[in-house]
Amino acid sequence: MLVELKKLIEANPLFRDKLQFPNLKSSRLRTLINQSLNWQHQLCKNPRPNPDIKTLFVDHSCGQPNGARAPSPANNPLLGSIPKPGGFPQLGAHGVTFQPAPTPVAPLAGWMSNPPAVTHPAVSGGAIGFGTPTNPAAMLKHPRTPSAANPSMDYPSGDSDHVSKRPRPVGLSEEVNLPVNMMPVTYPQSHSYPQDDFHKAVARTLSQGSAPMSMDFHPVQQTLLLVGTNVGDIGLWDVGTKDRLVVRNFKVWELGKCSMALQAALVKDPTVSVNRIIWSPDGTLFGVAYSRHIVQIYSYHGGDDIRQHLEIDAHVGGVNDIAFAHPNKQLCIITCGDDKTIKVWEATSGTKQFTFEGHEAPVYSVCPHYKENIQFIFSTALDGKIKAWLYDNLGSRVDYDAPGHWCTTMAYSADGSRLFSCGTSKEGESHLVEWNESEGAVKRTYQGFRKRSMGVVQFDTTRNRFLAAGDEFVIKIWDMDNTSLLTTIEADGGLPASPRIRFNKEGTLLAVSTVDNGIKVLANADGVRLLRTLENRSFDASRSASETVTKPLINPLTAAAAAAAAAAAAAATSSGTAAPSPITAMNGDNRSLVDVKPRIADESMDKSKVWKLMEITDTAQCRSLKLGDSIRTAKISRLIYTNSGVAILALASNAVHLLWKWPRNERNSTGKATASVSPQLWQPPSGILMTNDTIDNSPDEAVHCFALSKNDSYVMSASGGKISLFNMMTFKTMTTFMPPPPAATFLAFHPQDNNIIAIGMDDSTIQIYNVRIDEVKSKLRGHSKKITGLAFSNVLNVLVSSGADAQICVWNTDGWERQRSRFLQIPSGRPTSNILDTRVQFHQDQQHCLVVHETQIAIYDASKLEPVKQWPPRETSAPPITHATFSCDSQLIYASFLDATVCIFSASSLRLQCRILPASYLPQNIRYSIRLKPNIIYSVRDSGGCELLG
Repeated sequence: MLVELKKLIEANPLFRDKLQFPNLKSSRLRTLINQSLNWQHQLCKNPRPNPDIKTLFVDHSCGQPNGARAPSPANNPLLGSIPKPGGFPQLGAHGVTFQPAPTPVAPLAGWMSNPPAVTHPAVSGGAIGFGTPTNPAAMLKHPRTPSAANPSMDYPSGDSDHVSKRPRPVGLSEEVNLPVNMMPVTYPQSHSYPQDDFHKAVARTLSQGSAPMSMDFHPVQQTLLLVGTNVGDIGLWDVGTKDRLVVRNFKVWELGKCSMALQAALVKDPTVSVNRIIWSPDGTLFGVAYSRHIVQIYSYHGGDDIRQHLEIDAHVGGVNDIAFAHPNKQLCIITCGDDKTIKVWEATSGTKQFTFEGHEAPVYSVCPHYKENIQFIFSTALDGKIKAWLYDNLGSRVDYDAPGHWCTTMAYSADGSRLFSCGTSKEGESHLVEWNESEGAVKRTYQGFRKRSMGVVQFDTTRNRFLAAGDEFVIKIWDMDNTSLLTTIEADGGLPASPRIRFNKEGTLLAVSTVDNGIKVLANADGVRLLRTLENRSFDASRSASETVTKPLINPLTAAAAAAAAAAAAAATSSGTAAPSPITAMNGDNRSLVDVKPRIADESMDKSKVWKLMEITDTAQCRSLKLGDSIRTAKISRLIYTNSGVAILALASNAVHLLWKWPRNERNSTGKATASVSPQLWQPPSGILMTNDTIDNSPDEAVHCFALSKNDSYVMSASGGKISLFNMMTFKTMTTFMPPPPAATFLAFHPQDNNIIAIGMDDSTIQIYNVRIDEVKSKLRGHSKKITGLAFSNVLNVLVSSGADAQICVWNTDGWERQRSRFLQIPSGRPTSNILDTRVQFHQDQQHCLVVHETQIAIYDASKLEPVKQWPPRETSAPPITHATFSCDSQLIYASFLDATVCIFSASSLRLQCRILPASYLPQNIRYSIRLKPNIIYSVRDSGGCELLG
């Protein structure tokens, strides 16, 4: 059993370089169990003669003499046991001799140096997962409300039995989506900051009409800003175009379903304010917490399309804060209120899951987070108490005082590694501090507040580097590693005493409230370029539809930013520091950390607006990067981003895989893909490359295909021979299967189960294969030529397939039955190849499908398999389309052509917005075939080597 368990652990890349297997003697486990039982029972007055092994799972207390049971303290295996007076003695040198000694104080005990009298267990004495581990690289790092991923980002849970159920070691694990080769970034105490790091420029001034109380930028579409005001209004602004897309006044959706207390309160005083407004991690929902009982949840479908989703009568009195979290892999809403409680609601149905009681004053804020396997919530109350809760009914785990003892909010840095709080006392004294989580003590206190603030100070963090707070009619900025005030920003004046502030996710924009019921949006250098890019993409309403569209003058900086940031990625700064790139989807499989749902709207009838067509024609207008290597002469056949956005995986025509990773350093603090920093070719110490099985030693003639698991840990690949499963961390071949004929031509992982793979074959069949049990579950027949594309929709529960026969089929994933099919309409007069590759990829709404053929680009409604939009090249002599794909937020479509031209289309209308000519990024007199991915354009040389255009 030990050998099999060791194999299973070694197969999991999460444990690589983190575990060392000891040499265990026989019966060692039994010895340890006996020692543990002896240790657990040795102070009991009435020890059991034969204690049950199950008592090791809890903090055990033996029965009393009269048969009664002593109360068991709250326990959690990750939090350890509660310290007791005259605690258990420690084990002797060999685990046999017991010597009286006090139990050492664990890190969490530092939070409770002076524990108050509480009726529930308030603190644990054992090791605490909230603290920093010995190896910081081993700690999972996530923001307060987990980012992007990716709807498929799975949070680990302590009770998961996923691994134990697998009979074969080659089954793919559903572990959390860990960054590849990601190390924490540390900053020296002394810094010199470029001026473009700071948000000095007032880029936008927006008139809201009432005083903003809370703001939040969209997690993916970096220029979308939500605003909630003091009269209950909510607004949605597109900062790029300066348009207010949505305005809603407060209204109870179904008053009859609300409590009598709420109805009576609204009759007595109908005034309602927004206390908090916030996006969900993927941007498909947003929540509004009001000052009267109510929480309203809207769904967002792109543009100005917001829809009522849930209305919850959440608390008696005001709802003071709201947050989103993913406990147990399920999106939940967390609220707190004047009734001194914290509540957890399921985000789909609004079902209440937990109610946390224990505060003695109204709860002011909540901060959900998780580290390692611990998922928890920090809460702060108006009496200055901070408590931590797990998702159970065992009470709070810590109880301590916040500086200021009044209104306090807590937030983690973007990478989830550092905890900060900002609070204001009743006397107006403000405190911004960083906490030492392992000791429960204040690590540093930031200086620069006046003795008496005129309001409750709000703060925010950005780029794992800076802290900002609104105070004294300005915005104050600190370096996280320096307690001294770094700089202040006046924003041209007009700010209230304690302005509301909010950064966008990439830290390029900063929204701040003004005294005239407005909002100023400040931008650093990256933000200015981003906004200029959006201006260049905006409509020119002064022209009529009949006028000829002329090529505008191009500013090299903004044009380069348009190419690199058209999919919501900020261009690199002049100093070379790159803004974080959104995580991308690949192979038509939308497994990114985000699930934004922009609408597929009909804009074709809008004749009053004409797009300015942008053309990039010169190398000065864009930044390109060549990815070279010294071990290969074969051409590149396939390219793909990792889901984490930190690496590129290539499959060469000689069946060898190549992996480039971007380093995380001062020039690239996020470690994400950028054209400003060269990635490094990654090779294992053994020098063994991931090489596919081939047939007849002629891989150049084979069809090459591969697919990444959603956690970037495994790659399934084929080059005409057997299908291979590789471990991406070690480059080891885990297994091979399905020798030809037939040969695999396209691969796709099931979005809910990495062990289920759809395999398109060159005999026109699709095989549904279960890796775990090494069995073909279904064989789908409907095409007449080889399969060239596969894409799953986890909303419609369908698989869409495309083939060289120019046919599209839709299959139900429950019974694998064909629901419908249709052939593409090939434009008349256009020459076509003998083999017509057709690719499919789902829009982020998981309902519309991009279909790519050399003669056309089309958007289909997958539920009906009907075309919604279609774009064929106008001229019959136009070069064929070689590839096309959605941008990461599905707002744009990138298309490449046989002549090496790259075009960028609006996804909603298939209107051409930008054309990138080969002269801008390719040397002359060299033959190219293009492969394109969101935000980054890859060009592949026939002679080998690939270039990266940002």
